[in-house]
Amino acid sequence: MNISVVVPLYNEEESLAKLYQWIDRVMHAAGFSYEVIFVDDGSTDGSWQVIEKLKIAYADRVRGIKLRNNYGKSPALFCGFQATAGDVVITMDADLQDSPEEIPELYRMIVDDGYDLVSGWKRKRYDSKLTKNLPSKLYNATARRVTGLKLHDMNSGIKAYRRAVVKSIEVFGEMHRYIPYLAKNAGFTKIGEKVVEHRKREFGQSKFGLNRFVNGYLDLITLWFLNKFGKKPMHFFGLWGSTMFLLGFGALIVLIIWKIVELNRGNFGSLIADNPYFYLSMFGMVLGSMFFLAGFLGELISRNSPERNNYLIEKEL
Repeated sequence: MNISVVVPLYNEEESLAKLYQWIDRVMHAAGFSYEVIFVDDGSTDGSWQVIEKLKIAYADRVRGIKLRNNYGKSPALFCGFQATAGDVVITMDADLQDSPEEIPELYRMIVDDGYDLVSGWKRKRYDSKLTKNLPSKLYNATARRVTGLKLHDMNSGIKAYRRAVVKSIEVFGEMHRYIPYLAKNAGFTKIGEKVVEHRKREFGQSKFGLNRFVNGYLDLITLWFLNKFGKKPMHFFGLWGSTMFLLGFGALIVLIIWKIVELNRGNFGSLIADNPYFYLSMFGMVLGSMFFLAGFLGELISRNSPERNNYLIEKEL
């Protein structure tokens, strides 16, 4: 099979039939063998009933997965990825803002140009500039700096993947925003970008609010930390813990020497414990010890993790 199209959705009953018909026209015109996997993320409208009707009408080309609850886009994509059979996997949103006309060129870039992943770039958008465009630009600028991937739209819904990519990464939580970064961390480094058409939403309303940008930054920090220190936590916690402990211990030694010098001069003065720097030095030593112990516990957990030797083998003779 050439292509698997994964469509995560939540309450999009008005657009599903139209989206499938559009995908079908494009696929037949290009001569692709394909499947469309609709992943219903716990919709409360008639989305699943529409999917059931499409399955009856196009049994060999439509598949449906219904999640019991509204878990989010990442779990929906993960379930869709697990079910794919195509050589190339295309993801797109169900709201008709992504155009299926982009599929043939995305497929060509994967198959002929050798990309592992191609992300769509909606250069011209029809979203609100205040609530989406400006925050999106700031978010993507930060993501480019942290991940090292020169993508203009990291969170674009329309992407193309080599099959091995979706079978090798785990999309969890709200990490769908950083699938290119997950792919890069898994060893798939040939990641490209294609300018795609962004269309106005025809039905319903957006399911995403401004809070996604706050969550996006937190998820980015999490991914960066896991990638850099996930299998070697002592390199982070041990380093900073040792540094803080030594600084605190050094400050305490300075205070003790200062007190001895004062006593030798006959200046008994106040107790060393009355000096605020004494408590700052103790705080540094205690915090440093806690960091070091956190790194030690992290190493123990990492050592016993079933994923500790989960390495991707590209070729074997």
